[in-house]
Amino acid sequence: MRFHSLIFTALFAAIGATGALRADTNTKTSSDNTLVRKSTQSTKANQLFGAKAKASRQKPAAIGTYAKGCLAGGAQLPESGPTWQAMRLSRNRNWGHPEMIQFLKDLSAKAAKQPGWAGLYIGDISQPRGGPMLSGHQSHQMGLDADIWLYVPKRLNLSRAERERLSSTNVRAKSQRTVNSNWTQQHANILKAAAQDPRVDRIFITAPAKVWLCENTRGNRKWLQKIRPLYGHNTHFHVRMKCPKGFRGCVTQKPTVAQLSKGGDGCDSTLEWWVTDYLNPPKVKPTKKPKPKKKKRGARQYTMADLPRQCQGVLASN
Repeated sequence: MRFHSLIFTALFAAIGATGALRADTNTKTSSDNTLVRKSTQSTKANQLFGAKAKASRQKPAAIGTYAKGCLAGGAQLPESGPTWQAMRLSRNRNWGHPEMIQFLKDLSAKAAKQPGWAGLYIGDISQPRGGPMLSGHQSHQMGLDADIWLYVPKRLNLSRAERERLSSTNVRAKSQRTVNSNWTQQHANILKAAAQDPRVDRIFITAPAKVWLCENTRGNRKWLQKIRPLYGHNTHFHVRMKCPKGFRGCVTQKPTVAQLSKGGDGCDSTLEWWVTDYLNPPKVKPTKKPKPKKKKRGARQYTMADLPRQCQGVLASN
């Protein structure tokens, strides 16, 4: 009996020690998670997302807004395809929501049917998990934005080095009021094909290109309202997709293009402003000293606390 009593005593002691070890481990894990969470909250979000080389293993989802969000379960645009090549591969920004990746493949196939075009050169889409970038864009954060070069691709066998060195084509004249000789009808045809795609919300391009489209488009002009003038888009056009259906965590841009153009095609005084007052703002004598403007925080200043809560899970996913 004494022998059995000693066995039971040792057994209970072992179970107690194991339980204590488990409790201690759980406490340590919980403490570690808290430390990690606190450290990521204070670290710049672009450093955290910029360090991720692959997409998260999650169901595809565009989360947040174009300029304050992230991308779950992103898809990678292959570096080269039958009608496209991804440019600036060193940036690792050829990732996007699967709907964006499919759109780019579809549009490049249409571009390849244009005389003299082998397809499209695709610029930045998004990082593997979206989020703020280490350099460049304020948007492109949830895999629904893509830059498409205005350079006419004659071949689709560029080396990695060539993709880093090559510069895109400027289609804006020095006056900034009109397009130059680099602009072609084929550029217009590709923009029209992109704008008529129901997945596209809007397209940003230099104002002179929109002016040309307004002056030369015949027949159905409704698609023109999706073409939005914007500075800095004279070597590429920027496609912005609508939020995919069925996910509430994604916010499509407001106001809509229909609201901005008041139901029209956008070929109005708001467009003319870009080639008149924007270039030469009218001089107005101030009546009183203006209040100093608060400097807005850009995407590169965001921490994880600035982004939707779901982005923490996107960042932590394997």
